[in-house]
Amino acid sequence: MGALFDKYLKGDRVIWMIVIFLYLSSLLLIYSSSSSLAFRYHGGNTTYFLIKQLVFLLVAFIVMWTVHLIKYSIWYRLANILLALSVPLLGITLLFGRNLNAASRWLEIPGLGISFQSSDIAKVILIMYVAKYLSQMQENTDDFKQFLIQLIAPVAFVCALILPANFSTAALLGLTCWLMMFVGRVNLKYLFGITGIGIVLVGAFIAISLQFKTLSRAQTWVNRIENFISDDKTEGNYQLEQSKIAIATGGIIGKGPGRSTQRNFLPHPYSDFIYAIIIEEYGVVGGVFTLILYLMLLYRAALLVKKSNRLFPAFLAFGLALMLTLQALINMAVAVGAIPVTGQPLPLVSLGGSSLIVSSGALGIILGISRSQDKKELFDGEEPVKDNN
Repeated sequence: MGALFDKYLKGDRVIWMIVIFLYLSSLLLIYSSSSSLAFRYHGGNTTYFLIKQLVFLLVAFIVMWTVHLIKYSIWYRLANILLALSVPLLGITLLFGRNLNAASRWLEIPGLGISFQSSDIAKVILIMYVAKYLSQMQENTDDFKQFLIQLIAPVAFVCALILPANFSTAALLGLTCWLMMFVGRVNLKYLFGITGIGIVLVGAFIAISLQFKTLSRAQTWVNRIENFISDDKTEGNYQLEQSKIAIATGGIIGKGPGRSTQRNFLPHPYSDFIYAIIIEEYGVVGGVFTLILYLMLLYRAALLVKKSNRLFPAFLAFGLALMLTLQALINMAVAVGAIPVTGQPLPLVSLGGSSLIVSSGALGIILGISRSQDKKELFDGEEPVKDNN
């Protein structure tokens, strides 16, 4: 096994093992949670979603493996260009994207019939951009003009393009960038000041959107919060009630693989609420173990940061791992009823195409940083961190 890692899977072995385990878990859970739906809607073919996810996972693994061979210095040089390309892509998605659940989130490649979420790609690119400029600003973190123009403006603009169709993704991305800036020693006075202004502007946008319903999904956001606060078992609370039943009946050790009953009643058991299926079939033990895997992923990225003598890869690895971990925590929190429904998939586990592939690509970047550190590759784009000891 060691020879396999040394030859083909370079970089942090623990991250590789976490990813491979989540991939295999995904196949098992997708088959378990979707077989009855596949039988009902796809001519009795119970493996329809399983095969679909297997194809996605193969593509995602190839993307991750390819990306992990790329020197991280390439991302440093491409960050600005990629951000410039992602902005019009988000604009096109917002204006002309394919509607799904009343939201323009998807772009379709003409002639191929392949759809993808441009916001997934933009998340990784923006984190890459923020990491680059945080690494450049360390000697001048009190320059408000530089902070506003080079960091806040791009972050706010990208999040604003995502917001009308997907509030949870915009909030997740904004929070990730905020925490990166906090760790990057941005002046807290500036950071909290801009945060307050941002909250006011988002509140104003929601208020206006409720008057002009075509602007965004604001009414859906409000309904979800009202349903979450309400104790009534209304139609809006149906999915959360089914999720709670799945968790409650799972107990400590669960019903066992493939023995879920709530998969027949729970909407989207293979994506948004797959964590409820994990607990129903594998119990609290399985749920806690899954949580530990994502926290371990963040921990291993933190170790990369600690070992790094370069700021850009440190910020990039931390930001990407933080984004994936926060997304996982949000998915889990929704399933257990801790926060309103958001629609965020469980990274590397939920059924999906673009989300799975982009998440794997992000992990490929982290593994590439680890591989570069192991090989002690030189990077001419930035000065190494000075040792003050």
